[in-house]
Amino acid sequence: MKHASTWRMGFDIGGTFTDLVLLNDETGVALRHKTLTTPQDPSEGAYTGLTQLVAMAGLAASDIHTITHGTTLAINALLERRGAKTALVVTRGFRDVLVLGREYRYDIYDLNGAPAAPLIPRSQAYEINERVTSKGEVIVPLEDAEIIALAAKLRAEGYEAVAVLCMHAYAWPEHENRIETLLGKELPGVSISVSHKVSREIREYDRGILTAMNAFVQPKARHYMARLERKLREGGFVCDWLVMGSNGGLMAPQVAADYPTRIIESGPAGGIVATAAFARKNCHEQVLAFDMGGTTAKACVVRNGIPSITTDYEVGRADRLLKGSGLPVKLPVVDMIEIGAGGGSIARVDSLGLLEIGPESASAYPGPACYGRGGELPTVTDANLVLGLLDADAFLGGRMTLDVAAARKAIARIADPLGLSIEDAAWGIHEVANNKMAEALRTHSVEKNVSPHQMIMLAFGGAGPSHAWSLAKLLGVKRVYFPNGAGVYSAFGLLTAPPSADFVRSDRCRLEAGIALDAIQRIFAEGFDEAFTTLAAANVDPATASMQKLADVRYVGQGSELTVTLPAAFEKEGNVESLIAAFEQAHFARFGRTLPGQGVEVVSWRGRVQTTPPLMNTSDQQSHSDTEAKEKMLSVYLGRESGFSDCRVVPRSLLITGEWITGPALLQEKECAIYVGPGASAMLDEQGNILMELK
Repeated sequence: MKHASTWRMGFDIGGTFTDLVLLNDETGVALRHKTLTTPQDPSEGAYTGLTQLVAMAGLAASDIHTITHGTTLAINALLERRGAKTALVVTRGFRDVLVLGREYRYDIYDLNGAPAAPLIPRSQAYEINERVTSKGEVIVPLEDAEIIALAAKLRAEGYEAVAVLCMHAYAWPEHENRIETLLGKELPGVSISVSHKVSREIREYDRGILTAMNAFVQPKARHYMARLERKLREGGFVCDWLVMGSNGGLMAPQVAADYPTRIIESGPAGGIVATAAFARKNCHEQVLAFDMGGTTAKACVVRNGIPSITTDYEVGRADRLLKGSGLPVKLPVVDMIEIGAGGGSIARVDSLGLLEIGPESASAYPGPACYGRGGELPTVTDANLVLGLLDADAFLGGRMTLDVAAARKAIARIADPLGLSIEDAAWGIHEVANNKMAEALRTHSVEKNVSPHQMIMLAFGGAGPSHAWSLAKLLGVKRVYFPNGAGVYSAFGLLTAPPSADFVRSDRCRLEAGIALDAIQRIFAEGFDEAFTTLAAANVDPATASMQKLADVRYVGQGSELTVTLPAAFEKEGNVESLIAAFEQAHFARFGRTLPGQGVEVVSWRGRVQTTPPLMNTSDQQSHSDTEAKEKMLSVYLGRESGFSDCRVVPRSLLITGEWITGPALLQEKECAIYVGPGASAMLDEQGNILMELK
């Protein structure tokens, strides 16, 4: 819907807080807001925050021309296994496809290691008679009567969703289409997900688990999107609204509701997209994005202003750092590492008397003990408050006063069994969280073939700026940037993202002379038609879109592929040598070697349609007027050897461009506190970012 207003909004619902940003496209004025998430109904807290922010700006709901939204709905439902009662319908003989998985041992030296439990147990899998070859030839035809009889059984069992996985449906989807039609008629109100619409890619387990995820979350996603739509319209928001996808692009809410697997990393992707925009604007070649919120911490390597995208992602890992221990997500996802270490992560003493952090979180309710909402367990936020890394009177701009006494009482649950003082126990919680995150970030960097000390860090999120100094020390990072509005930066990132759509078609093809270029062009034509149809739901003008063609390539005999961009010579002339050269360059970059003379083949063809990112006016980024802001002093705990030390607390509005502040100091924003530790200095740069340099 066209709208004459210049105001846009972005909001990101996290596990603890919902972050919101209101931006004026012409003046660059940006207003930020943070409100507690309402886990029982996330749309409620989000809507409350939206109306509060609009009122703060003196606007009406009808003055907003676009709303963009990031959500943890899908990932939380998968991690907590709180989804619909789902049946799996499979080709006869493949009932155990989700149980067997890849038959892959992610740690060959751990005899007790077990992968993540199947999303759908074997008892909820049902076989049907049908079979198609990988070439799309029907061997066993489908019988309608069998599907109708199965529907009666599923109805009697009270299933809320059905995932359909037919062998080789990526090559010939007609059986799945027929099953979807019949089940839709026989089971009104039940969500049906068929594998070829979720992903047209080979490998039955990967496609099957993705379809199971989609069916498992779909009823909740549809209900949530419809509820949020209703609240927005009833509240006077007449504008279009879009949802952030895991690939860093936006989509229509109806698409997100039908395919919730595409928004598994919806919220975190916003911060990474914003980091990419920051890197491009400031010409930084390698940036380590560090996002620490209330529930989790995330990191992603951004090279040359482009976030890494992977189709080899996992959720719910049994071992957080070991690849293969989770459930695969074979869709384009911003490639990040995510661990259960956030401000609300709960600290405990394990059976060996060792201090552990997370992954359990106090969430928004009851929240950390210092929130005064009934929480009694010690969290990272409680520890930071006891250590002086948070100002109890300035949290959320003073809208929420933190309870120091409650935090100390909670930390005593750790201090007493370990025989430590309250301060030392809090320091231990802070340091264990830092080392846990450093281990994850170091692992992620190594996987990307880069060392942390070669990069700058961009730290954001409600808790990220409080831990960035310690994390940078552990990783050897010398320069850390904190963007303006670091505490709600993921919400700001939602405003920098363009609508986009991806597709994939598996069609194994040997790269050799005489390749059928016409057939490949037809595959791309069909895929791009699908992508543009998806974008049409977001009211995208096709003339503003660009198309990217890619291929998943491997040596014949390999079990995995590398994704490369199609060279122009291959697109136009079918020059297979150009594509082989592009693949071998990528292979050498990843593995340090090539296999001369070995045959090369394409497994899948991929495409992406993306519109032009919205123009961002950030001329107001240094405008921080606050007539009531005053500098103060606070005692900060520097460790068992140093104890407490006086620390300057400087509101951001009092910072002077180019003037260095030596640590220890606390630079206070309304949505976060930036800790500048001993031996470090920080200053406000000309772009409105805070730069911290460590010696």
